[in-house]
Amino acid sequence: MPLFICPGCGRRSIADRHVGHQPSGCARCGFGFLFELLDDYYPGPRTGLVVCDQSRIVIAAGAGSVAATGYRETEMIGSEIVQLLHLSFQDGEDPIARSLDWGVRALDVPCAFRPNGLDEMRRATIDLFPAYDDDGGLLVALTPLRGAVLI
Repeated sequence: MPLFICPGCGRRSIADRHVGHQPSGCARCGFGFLFELLDDYYPGPRTGLVVCDQSRIVIAAGAGSVAATGYRETEMIGSEIVQLLHLSFQDGEDPIARSLDWGVRALDVPCAFRPNGLDEMRRATIDLFPAYDDDGGLLVALTPLRGAVLI
């Protein structure tokens, strides 16, 4: 049976996959959809979960996203994730594009981002989980590193 994670509350569950779709919603918090995982995944306590569509536009901000980014969900929805957070990656790579294009996950990718209301960049890691259903999309798990400020 496939393993799923809820972007809203971070709850993991095992459920049947329906042809072409993920199970419908989280039994705990009522979030509208779940993301299928290849292995179990435990987001850290400081991790923010953000859901993007195939165009990298934020469609939902879930568990920990406000604390991790400083943005309220209403400020995030409709924004392109890289532009919103001023994400930058080592060596000019774009792991988000790779995950969306190739349908592969990426774990513990070093990055820098700018939280809302701050002028300095902060170090973080992101984990990327492409949606394995017909809608596409991406679950982004952003984990700020404690005390890691870039100037």
